[in-house]
Amino acid sequence: MMAAAAGGSRNGDTPRAEGGRRAQRPRELQDPRGPRGPEATQSGAGGGRTRSSRTARSGMEADGPQGPGRRGPGGPSGPGGPGGPGGPGGPGGPGGPGGPGDDGPGRRRAKSDKHDKGDWKRFLPNWKLVMAGIVVVAAGVFGMIAVAYSNTVLPSENDAQAQAIAQGSVFQYRDGTTFARVGTKRTSIKINQVPQHVQDAVIAAENRSFFQDNGIDLPSLARSVWMTATGQQTQGGSTITQQMARNYFEGLSTERAITRKVKEIFVAVRLDREWDKKKVLEFYLNTISFGRDTYGIEAAAQEFFRKPAAKLTIAEGAYLAGRIQSPGDFDKLEANGDYAKTTERFTYALKGLPVVNPEYTAKIQGAKFPKPKPQRTSQDYKGMRGYMLNIVERELGQRGISKDMLKSGGYTIRTTFDKATMTAAKEAVEARTKVYPKTVHASLAAVHPKNGRVLGFYSGRDYLTDFNNRAFDAAKQAASAFKPYVLAAWLDAGFSLDSYISGKSPYKAEGTTPIGNSGNQSFGSINLVKATASSVNTVFVQMGEKLGLDAVAEIAKAAGLGERGSQKGKNAVDVAVASQRYQTTIGSASVTAVEQAAGYSIFANAGKHTHWHTVLWAKKKDRATGTQLTVVKEVQADRQVISPEAAADATYALTQVVKAGTGTAANLGTRPVAGKTGTNNDSKDAWFVGFTPQLSTAVGMYQEVPVSLKSGAKLKVNPKTGKAINGKTGKPINPDKYFFKEEALPGEIGGGGVPTQIWHDFMAKALERAEIEQFPERVNAGTPENMAPKPTPTPKPSETVEPDVPIDDEGWPPEDENPFPDDPQDEGDEAETCEEGDLSCGTPDDMNGNGNGNGNGFGGKAKPNTVPSGRDPADG
Repeated sequence: MMAAAAGGSRNGDTPRAEGGRRAQRPRELQDPRGPRGPEATQSGAGGGRTRSSRTARSGMEADGPQGPGRRGPGGPSGPGGPGGPGGPGGPGGPGGPGGPGDDGPGRRRAKSDKHDKGDWKRFLPNWKLVMAGIVVVAAGVFGMIAVAYSNTVLPSENDAQAQAIAQGSVFQYRDGTTFARVGTKRTSIKINQVPQHVQDAVIAAENRSFFQDNGIDLPSLARSVWMTATGQQTQGGSTITQQMARNYFEGLSTERAITRKVKEIFVAVRLDREWDKKKVLEFYLNTISFGRDTYGIEAAAQEFFRKPAAKLTIAEGAYLAGRIQSPGDFDKLEANGDYAKTTERFTYALKGLPVVNPEYTAKIQGAKFPKPKPQRTSQDYKGMRGYMLNIVERELGQRGISKDMLKSGGYTIRTTFDKATMTAAKEAVEARTKVYPKTVHASLAAVHPKNGRVLGFYSGRDYLTDFNNRAFDAAKQAASAFKPYVLAAWLDAGFSLDSYISGKSPYKAEGTTPIGNSGNQSFGSINLVKATASSVNTVFVQMGEKLGLDAVAEIAKAAGLGERGSQKGKNAVDVAVASQRYQTTIGSASVTAVEQAAGYSIFANAGKHTHWHTVLWAKKKDRATGTQLTVVKEVQADRQVISPEAAADATYALTQVVKAGTGTAANLGTRPVAGKTGTNNDSKDAWFVGFTPQLSTAVGMYQEVPVSLKSGAKLKVNPKTGKAINGKTGKPINPDKYFFKEEALPGEIGGGGVPTQIWHDFMAKALERAEIEQFPERVNAGTPENMAPKPTPTPKPSETVEPDVPIDDEGWPPEDENPFPDDPQDEGDEAETCEEGDLSCGTPDDMNGNGNGNGNGFGGKAKPNTVPSGRDPADG
């Protein structure tokens, strides 16, 4: 039986059961593909089985259950045997169903394999549904685009131009009349006035496919939108048509956002369909920014090359075209002498010309970078208007509105300035100072004492040639015009005007060099009315000792003094206290005219102070509603600096300065006036600060001369401009090679002279239509603090304050006499070397002519106008 089995196995016949019948394999083991492996190779040419094969199979099954038969263990089809369960080719065996290597085609998969990785395909939607969804979405998108496009309305050319101009800001006087407009207007020209090579240079630099595209450049646009959406960058991809639409039409802001890009697309496509390309280019060239606050090719040609656009060369056109990309950045670079970026853009535009038109290949050969002309200052700032704009812009900047915002934001600014008051200031200063050299400067500031509004001021003749806004920026020693704050502190501390203090001269205070009076004149025991009218230095020094310098400084700072002259964040009054001690009481602190005018308001406004300001309000148009919205309001917060009683008594003392003291030239007839003169060492700074119930005004004068940085020598000055010139050639000297230094005013001008005369002339004009108002009556508050014995009164017909200098019949010093004759120096006294700013320093000669801060200087030959104000001279 083994032999039979062997033979059957060799021939590969199918085994048969007993009786010669062929054995059947279990149904699950039958292979519908037929024989596999070695069995296939042993088949006959016709694919049938041989007889010996069948005999062998029959013999194997005949062995029975215990032998290695067909279904026996280990046998063919038996458990573990070939084809049997677990055996080779059998269920669960190698190569069998469910076993390793079950990868043959046609084999039935086990139920456990139904959820393997191949089943993800069953989650895919039907392709027909996908296509239907795409069609619906596309139809919706294109429908929305069609609706948006059909609703895109192009404004008329006139409307667009009006909107573009409306971007500038308007500045008004307090009555609503306009005095300035900031924001460059477009200088429009026709396209035929722009040379073809300039047009082509712009196209080469900005949009080389301009004449071929339909208003948008899809590849560039897609790249720009993608980079914007992913945060890589937020600009780029705009064609000339898109840029023109953005610059010209309402609703297309300059925000770098996808929404703006979408709006641009609709307008640009519609423009391309409805406008001729040349028309689009004309509008573009008339609106685009080239830098230096210029808009439009004509304005740019004038600014950069001082010629009309019609005369621009190929190189100049390429330079301007290259600037369009980033004009603001190029301005900053060129201002520092860096032309690398603009040269790079110039080269790009130049090389792009042959791309636009091959005829330029030969024409651009040899073209060189054309260096532009220096930047010109806008004529918006010409004359006094420039000073007005300067201070208002600075105040708005502190309130969150920058200068650039004013140029493009369309603001309306109502200022505190009164036109008549501004004119009066200009006329009064220039009339009194025209006889002096250009190195002599005068500043004036007039403030309403009740609300801090600056009604008028004077800083110079023309901001374009002299941009020092002196009324607000020239911080000079206050000299004796500071003494009223010492008086205010004294009265507010509870002491009275009837206090008596010795006026001896000189006087030595702790930590301070000896301080003397004008002409080293000594006074006896005098009250504070007399001491204020005669500006007695030593009395105020002793008052400072009694009060303490901190108390004096506190009052002065609360009144707004020392802010502009601060050093390293420290108020100028504090600087003076720390460095010059009791000289602070006679005016060593630096102040400006506007600070003094606003500071004296504490006397005219019952002890209250409101900080000076120049803006009433600022408004901006709301584009959605068309209404004007207030974006800046007036600041009018006040503070009580001294008591009303102290203010009334101080005002009384200051009226005596004008009635019979150092400030008689300020007399306005029937109109009450109070004020104080001030002149510092060597008459370098001279002041008169005075007020009426309606207006507080400060006038200051000083002289500055150019000095060489290298040698320290004084330079020659152009008599027309006040600028330094070469003494031999007369040519201007580079401003970087010299600085300005203060020196004595000519003619020993003192506070009681020209500054007081200017104040008088100005106030007479400014108040000519104002009602005459009276000051509050003297209160006589406080208790006397006698630091010297009260003198025994001597009966007199009338008590007046004696002037400190000889006077003529009109109360004015004789012109041919020195009002302060020299006092001989005591034998044995050594000459004293004075340091800059030391008000106490100097021989009696130095104190004569109003030095040492007493304010008695009547320098100059002009006499005060004696016509009372408040009435017409013709009325008598």
